[in-house]
Amino acid sequence: MRTMFAILLVIDTFGSTLSAESPLEEDGIQNNGTVAEGPVAVPPPTEEAVRYYRTGIAWWGFNKVWELVLPAIILFTGLSAVIRARAQRLGRKWFFTIGLYWVFFIVVLYVVNWPLSFYLGYVRQHAYGMSNQTFQKWLLDSLISRGVLAAFGFAFLWIPYLLLSKSPRRWWLYTGLLMVPFLTLMMFVMPVWIDPLYNDFGPMKDKALEQRILALAESAGIEGSRVYEVEKSVDTKAINAYVTGFHDTKRIVLWDTIIAKLETDELLFVMAHEMGHYVLGHVVQGIFFFSALILVGLYFAHRIAWSLLRRFSDRFGFDQISDVASVPLMLIALNVAMLVLEPVGLAYSRHIERESDRFALELTRDNQAAAEAFVKLSTENLGYPDPGWLMTVLRASHPPIADRVAFCNEYRPWSEGEPLRYGDRFPADLETAR
Repeated sequence: MRTMFAILLVIDTFGSTLSAESPLEEDGIQNNGTVAEGPVAVPPPTEEAVRYYRTGIAWWGFNKVWELVLPAIILFTGLSAVIRARAQRLGRKWFFTIGLYWVFFIVVLYVVNWPLSFYLGYVRQHAYGMSNQTFQKWLLDSLISRGVLAAFGFAFLWIPYLLLSKSPRRWWLYTGLLMVPFLTLMMFVMPVWIDPLYNDFGPMKDKALEQRILALAESAGIEGSRVYEVEKSVDTKAINAYVTGFHDTKRIVLWDTIIAKLETDELLFVMAHEMGHYVLGHVVQGIFFFSALILVGLYFAHRIAWSLLRRFSDRFGFDQISDVASVPLMLIALNVAMLVLEPVGLAYSRHIERESDRFALELTRDNQAAAEAFVKLSTENLGYPDPGWLMTVLRASHPPIADRVAFCNEYRPWSEGEPLRYGDRFPADLETAR
């Protein structure tokens, strides 16, 4: 469920981005740009991958409905008003009432959703061979995630509710504007304080590979980066890598699974893609884009929430949105708004993923390794290469693998003597180094 006013939409979009890579020479610059083999073909998905994809669609649809049904139950039964009354008795002061309500609300959601979360996050992943996680680790991670969400809500939920009480007609505007500094803070905090709660970050074991990654980063215009290896194999068999953080917190992160399963040239292309996000400013752009999208969502949520409140206030047990008991009402309203707005966010995400693919190809010029890496990423992660336009629009934050492989096979302006779109981002001596 999207809580804290759609923050999870942003985190999902920028939390992890998969890609493919290309090989570099000893100095971190890749080969001479020639293609040794023909176009890479995308193999058809296995029967297991098809089942995983189709059942995933069913669960996705169920979750969309459940995101509306569960808070509606909490509202119409009067449970939200009961939770608020208990929080008032214990907290007494306004600030603590809001914070305690949020903590109680998170506990209720966790308990009610536990069977579903256990099946989707643990049972289903093991059934499809995607997880190595023990039940104890899964349970601990789930408790930590709820604890982090409760802590952030306790610390920040008072802000929109203060705005609701002071400016009931314009609170959505002020809250939306505050998303820019809040999401910026999240980008600073997550790599250093949040991510290590779930993962064991350590130095790269392969120092030669680390030096090639750092050399590639320098070629991409990224200086002062640190490379971390995450022992993710204790949790999953999936593969991933990413670049995250700002300034002093920026870091290059590789899961140990991707190091084990990709060839060096493929791995370096993946890193070039992830570096593209950083060099092209996608994180900063994304903060402003999704802040604007959330602002629009908050406006429609405001209209929807007031419409529902005027009709059902007797059932809800409150008559003002500034009452913290309105949290499930606001979640319903925001989820309805995001049914329309989420495809817009996904379309933007697919656009920046394509541009990062382009950046990585122009930096490495190894189309073969790029395409082969995407095929491996799809195979290892039980991907469905061509989901069709409808599921792409509704669910996909990345272009379909089939499209990405085709792009890698075809995109080589350097061989046609055409200018590179991001050629001005690379050092002047890059071509000589190749």
